[in-house]
Amino acid sequence: MTLPSSEIAQRAESSTASSLPHQHPARRGFMRFIPRAHPISWWMLVITTLAILMNSIDRIILPTLLPAIMTSFNLTEVQAGWLNSLSFVGTLTGAILFGLFSDWVGTGHKRCYSWCVAVLVEVVSGVATAFCKTLGMFQALRVAMGMGTGGSEPINVALLGEWWQKENRGFAIGVHHTGFPLGQFIGPVLIAAILAFATWREAFLFIPMIGLVILVAQLLLGTKKNHDKVNQWIVENGLTPPVTESLQQTVEQSSIWANVMSCLKNRNCQLAILLIFGFTWAEMGIANFLTLQLTREVGLDLSTAAIISGASGLTGWIGQIVWGSFSDVKGRKRSLTIIIAGWILAAALCVFIHSAALAWAILIFWGLFRNSPFPVAYALLIDSSPRAAASSMGLMIGLAVGIAGILVAPVSGWIIHSYGFTTHYLVIAAVLVISCIPLWLIKETVNVKKA
Repeated sequence: MTLPSSEIAQRAESSTASSLPHQHPARRGFMRFIPRAHPISWWMLVITTLAILMNSIDRIILPTLLPAIMTSFNLTEVQAGWLNSLSFVGTLTGAILFGLFSDWVGTGHKRCYSWCVAVLVEVVSGVATAFCKTLGMFQALRVAMGMGTGGSEPINVALLGEWWQKENRGFAIGVHHTGFPLGQFIGPVLIAAILAFATWREAFLFIPMIGLVILVAQLLLGTKKNHDKVNQWIVENGLTPPVTESLQQTVEQSSIWANVMSCLKNRNCQLAILLIFGFTWAEMGIANFLTLQLTREVGLDLSTAAIISGASGLTGWIGQIVWGSFSDVKGRKRSLTIIIAGWILAAALCVFIHSAALAWAILIFWGLFRNSPFPVAYALLIDSSPRAAASSMGLMIGLAVGIAGILVAPVSGWIIHSYGFTTHYLVIAAVLVISCIPLWLIKETVNVKKA
């Protein structure tokens, strides 16, 4: 029997007040590291992970195929950098607009509707790219596809956060974000397979269609009935539900402008934007020109370079789960501190990529940290601003990821063209060092128990 929403809310307040999380029998062996959750929560985790995997592959298509696209349109490194920046113009606008739109539509099961709209934009614009004949149309579709990926990501994270108990939010978002490293490896492999019998256009044709299957699955699972079941299970197990009736009413009564101001006035939101700007600059600075480095500096063919460029995906899932779960127990700030230290070392090591073997080794090490800051920062934002979760992440992704993505490609292209790859990686390491400042100022949101 499903409890009424009012009774769930009442029990939720009682559960939170008692502060007795994880009141379930002890679990042995490896399973003790895996949190208990409702089966629907796990299925929602599968769907949102696949959605992030699709986003990851969609974002990696252009950098992976960059040498072939540069040849087709006769572009220089700087022009190619600006071409990649257009995707992040879309990310900037899509993340902010869809994030605000999602909070306006509603929380819980209602967030599935705004999510489906963003995913549909991503799929349609991706497929249309395969048929464009001019550079101008290609550029326009890069903006449109960026709006889809940029818009679906904050909604995707907020959606997952509302189908899992608060105590295991870092774990869930960390696992869900394994879609990025998996996509960063699977994507280049799929692209290399397509290149064996087709051109770069067919990669844009087939790969985005993954989103259609995910969209149908989300519509079947993300119902009000299923969300009520999840909340009831969470309360009955002495845990904290992510969406109570009072919170949902507060969100629904809030205007879009109120959500914007709630995010912009939040200190952690401001600092997280600066921090993720640095991480995005570093990530896209490396990823955008990695296949170019491997083909030009190491002398590999495009298919081999494409596969090696995705090496970080082999270990990326480990970093996502480990650092996300670690942040639930030891705090978001401590987790981010370890991650940024690993990032600085990995960026510096990229200077030594002079062979395929070194590329594999360095990029696999990078994978342990590459995508890890994002789920931890997302969990930090949901902790800090639960009533405007999608708005907060939309602003962070739009302002941090979007602006960094717009600027880093042409700047990195100019640095590589003028000074080479060594200077390029040293600049990236310097950006990460500067990013330690906002990390130091962020306020911890996890109540870390001292031994």
